Amino acid sequence: MTGVQTCALPICFPVTISNKYGFPIVAAGGMGYLIFYVWKWATQEIKPVLSEANTVLIALIDRIRMLDNDLIRLNQKVNVVLTLRGKEIEEMKDAHLYGGNAPTDKQPNDSK
Repeated sequence: MTGVQTCALPICFPVTISNKYGFPIVAAGGMGYLIFYVWKWATQEIKPVLSEANTVLIALIDRIRMLDNDLIRLNQKVNVVLTLRGKEIEEMKDAHLYGGNAPTDKQPNDSK
């Protein structure tokens, strides 16, 4: 056995390929495989999960919009009720103070 030693172990494969073709070529091939592996993983495993999450996100956004619209309507109703109730309280207060002869905002009509 003179000169060339052969290695049957799988760990020696990159070394023998690197010796035969050069390190830059082997590194470029390894990077190409890594890019292919990451692309395959992303398209087969990540993309379906993201698609499903996007569907759920759209549904949640729609629900939030509906709740926001409901809150706006409820706030308007509460404001109307408070305004009407305030007017009713003022009328009751005026009726109590003036004994049923509450002054009005209207001017008397003296055009006789």
